[in-house]
Amino acid sequence: MYSKWEFYSKFPGILKNLMTVHHQLYTHPIDEINTQERVARLFSRSIKKESKIQALYLTLSMIDLTTLEGKDSPGKVKQLCYKASHLHDQFPGLPNVAAICVYPTMVPIAKEALAGTGINIASVATSFPSGMADLQSKLDEVKSVVDAGANEIDMVISRGQFLRGEFAYVSDEITQVKEACGDAHLKVILETGELVTLDNVRFASDIAMEAGADFIKTSTGKVSPAATPPVVLTMLEAIRDFETKTGKQIGMKPAGGIGTAKQAIQYLVMVKETLGEDWLSPDLFRFGASSLANDVLMQIVKQSTGQYQSKDYFSVD
Repeated sequence: MYSKWEFYSKFPGILKNLMTVHHQLYTHPIDEINTQERVARLFSRSIKKESKIQALYLTLSMIDLTTLEGKDSPGKVKQLCYKASHLHDQFPGLPNVAAICVYPTMVPIAKEALAGTGINIASVATSFPSGMADLQSKLDEVKSVVDAGANEIDMVISRGQFLRGEFAYVSDEITQVKEACGDAHLKVILETGELVTLDNVRFASDIAMEAGADFIKTSTGKVSPAATPPVVLTMLEAIRDFETKTGKQIGMKPAGGIGTAKQAIQYLVMVKETLGEDWLSPDLFRFGASSLANDVLMQIVKQSTGQYQSKDYFSVD
């Protein structure tokens, strides 16, 4: 008796035909004008001061503090890890961020620096950001970073195959990466800026969730546009419909272009209205960001003292 994916691996033509039919019968065409209007309504809502403070603290707890640059060094990663667990020592009681996100070679550095903090270690993988590598190389990289200490993997889908209609390939790749993750959570990056349409974003979201993603994520942060409100709403609605169909809750991570507390709170309103209270947790919602934490800290100081501190007061990394 074959498992589902063993069967499809043995008879790939069947999976390809099923995915093609699924796409042809796709029942969630996106009305882009209506989506824009819903975003505008959600983003126009105001919240009270007490709720704003709660939202700022919640935002901090949802951040994947990220450094993904060619000039990353062990020293820079250690500094990032220190910041992750010491956001502002003059304000005791601040939450830690959810995770730090680094390149595979920096995972051992982060593991040592974050020992005992409870902060997750996320690593990009599968030939980030392009995804242009053979499948075995991707699987080997995932296994390597998990062995090195990463408990969250951010993979990129093969956008070229997706845009050529090779949906079965994309699905099978995600499934195999998920198996390579073992107990580590898998975030699947769609790179929505390259998917062209909201219909493609929706279908790629569906494929990723069906194939085993624990989270779906907008972007690598290397392609513009990255996380946009219409894209995020489209992905949240895909998650909502997937839960209705399967009972399984999938996480969401917008990444790239979110640099202010105001933007973050607007997205939290969108999440609550679309998915409900359960998703207002770092277990199911994250922000991929490098500069967001500083702006959130600045707003927390303002709400507490009535005065802004300069952004220069906070560490860059």
